[in-house]
Amino acid sequence: MTEDYLQYHFSPGFEAGGFLFVSGQIGLHPSGLAPSDPSEQARIAFERLGAVLAEAQLSYDDIVSITSHHVGDVAGIFDWFPAVKDVFLAPPYPAWTAIGVSGLAIPELVIEISAIARSSA
Repeated sequence: MTEDYLQYHFSPGFEAGGFLFVSGQIGLHPSGLAPSDPSEQARIAFERLGAVLAEAQLSYDDIVSITSHHVGDVAGIFDWFPAVKDVFLAPPYPAWTAIGVSGLAIPELVIEISAIARSSA
């Protein structure tokens, strides 16, 4: 993961104004392979998001907003994405924006998740 950030010149997370802005996280296995199941990709993306939060000594409870980018039928995500999301996020739920996109940087990917978390209370 670190190599991508160094190669493409962006931070996995950036703290500013009392918030941590987390770059889009994707659902690739450490091997570099993308699971064919969108739910599995989302689970991995949330785990990667959690790793960025942990590095900043934050948790999922600190998230105030998420944005999920979905390839394909964005209306169809309601059949599977909320169940995955709710494993990681608890009430009071953060703001959520779901966006349909035509593709992501890696063709096998179908989801990317970014977030904003409060870094100081």
